[in-house]
Amino acid sequence: MASEAGKTFQRFAVFGDSSSSGTEMNNKNFSKLCKDCGIMDGKMVTSTDVDIVFSKVKAKNARTITFAQFQEAMKELGQKRFKGKNPDEALENIYKLMEGKDPATTGVTKATAVGGVDRLTDTSKYTGSHKERFDESGKGRGLAGREELTDNSGYVSGYKGAGTYDKK
Repeated sequence: MASEAGKTFQRFAVFGDSSSSGTEMNNKNFSKLCKDCGIMDGKMVTSTDVDIVFSKVKAKNARTITFAQFQEAMKELGQKRFKGKNPDEALENIYKLMEGKDPATTGVTKATAVGGVDRLTDTSKYTGSHKERFDESGKGRGLAGREELTDNSGYVSGYKGAGTYDKK
């Protein structure tokens, strides 16, 4: 059962941290593991309990825990979560909760398209001078779509009478 817990530990340890090797887990990922696996139920085990247990098992100046420290933390959380059961039975139940779980990405913020946004960004509905800023396919023309392009070829920028000196 511990090998399955080790796999779950590794999956959560690397979640959100591409540089992580999967051997150590930070507090954020430990809390996520407890929440996603159902160890943190909000009644018997709260997020505060999880944070306290994490701080208790980690080394004084460390920010992460190893798998051995993780197993200690699971023993403590198991006794809180399953009161009245002996510690080994509680640990088995915790490992059963963790079995085959992956970090969930449900409920994560998604980009939503509100009804008005489609209408406002549809270039085929543009009229007047705004219509000139896009070609037939709806792609913007950039600077060419704006009429007032300044000619920066002269000595003074914005000079309108370029090339007319000799004609007078």
